[in-house]
Amino acid sequence: MSEPIFRIVEIFETLQGEGYNTGMPSVFIRFGKCNLACHWCDTNYQQFEMMTLTQIMDQVYDYSAKNIIITGGEPTIQPQLEILLNRLKSEGYFIAIETNGLRAVPEQIDYIATSPKRLYANAYDKTCLSAADEVRIVVDSDDIFSFCEIIEQKIRAKRYYLSPCEQNGEMNILATITLLGKLNARPNQPHWQLSIQTHKLCGID
Repeated sequence: MSEPIFRIVEIFETLQGEGYNTGMPSVFIRFGKCNLACHWCDTNYQQFEMMTLTQIMDQVYDYSAKNIIITGGEPTIQPQLEILLNRLKSEGYFIAIETNGLRAVPEQIDYIATSPKRLYANAYDKTCLSAADEVRIVVDSDDIFSFCEIIEQKIRAKRYYLSPCEQNGEMNILATITLLGKLNARPNQPHWQLSIQTHKLCGID
């Protein structure tokens, strides 16, 4: 029986740059292809190579971090993903996923970070995750307050974050913290925090 193959953009070791686990040494496995197409996306998920399970694991073994981050593109659309996840679990790795939240997450995942996209708000009306460890929403519009409130109701999370949107090398930090203050001025509602891509600020991958 032939080995499963996967669409891989890159595999690398670095520090997690955003969200609750900022600073954690991690091995990123970035998959190609996505079920969305956000114009501000900073990943070229259409350029990838096909790698076997053995090739992926050989590369993972080269790194010391025991935290794996499955990302993309969109990892939940990858065929035979659970075969790779089972192998990683059998080797004792902690597995986190970064997903847009429109599809179910495999049971092998230990930590779910989901980033719902306002551009596809109608899709989240139909189906999305019901729970996550953290929600990160990119502030790609001044009119995103209501989308944040909708996601609060749909996805119950331990933590909620807003992230600035980077376009043409600039981040809309003022708009992001303004929205943050507006969300946190509501009584008895989830508390939102700021998540910046700190890896870009310090010049690492």
